[in-house]
Amino acid sequence: MKRFFLYLIISAIAATPAFAQKDADAKLILNKLSKQYRTYDAVKTDFTLTIDNQQANIKETQTGTLLSRSKSNKYKVTLYAPGKKTVTQDIISDGKNQWTYLKDANEVQLSAADNSEEAFNPAKIFTMYETGYKYIYTGQQKLAGKTYQVIDLTPEDGKKTFFKVRLMIDKTKNQLYSAQIFDKNGSKYTYALRSFTPNYKVTDAAFTFDKKAYPGVEVVDLR
Repeated sequence: MKRFFLYLIISAIAATPAFAQKDADAKLILNKLSKQYRTYDAVKTDFTLTIDNQQANIKETQTGTLLSRSKSNKYKVTLYAPGKKTVTQDIISDGKNQWTYLKDANEVQLSAADNSEEAFNPAKIFTMYETGYKYIYTGQQKLAGKTYQVIDLTPEDGKKTFFKVRLMIDKTKNQLYSAQIFDKNGSKYTYALRSFTPNYKVTDAAFTFDKKAYPGVEVVDLR
């Protein structure tokens, strides 16, 4: 499941001729979304992640929570077991260090945070398009009485493992509703927000690993 966030933030084939230029309508919509998001100190989102690969007969859905404070590159991603509130994985960063907790192994891997533009960074989920992508506005789509603006992103780096990210943005709320990643291997990863809380009240302690909260955990220092 960590792979999904890696795809979403850091990253695929070369762009087709339709993506030769960055679309003006898409840029206007994305800039509006980014501007609003940057006004928030911290946000909390509850989401569902669906992995679909028809060729491999795979379809899985998992839920999770993201806390992020983008101005300082801090985040916490929590993934739950399917149909349960049992934590299976935590990915935490204070902007300097990253802790990846794996419940099955009762192990946490500690590494240095990579804050480069190419790095895995869920704190930048709502501004990911700003570097490394070409984009085009493909129109509006209605679902359950709501109108969404649809924008397709393609990575400028042809070596990426996926070739497209499709964003759906709630036109009324000016809020990201979903992001769908199209992988070269035929898999589709769909991240859909179930809730979005702007200016969520959270202390910096939430973005550090507290060993006391994980009894018996083994810490593997990879720095």
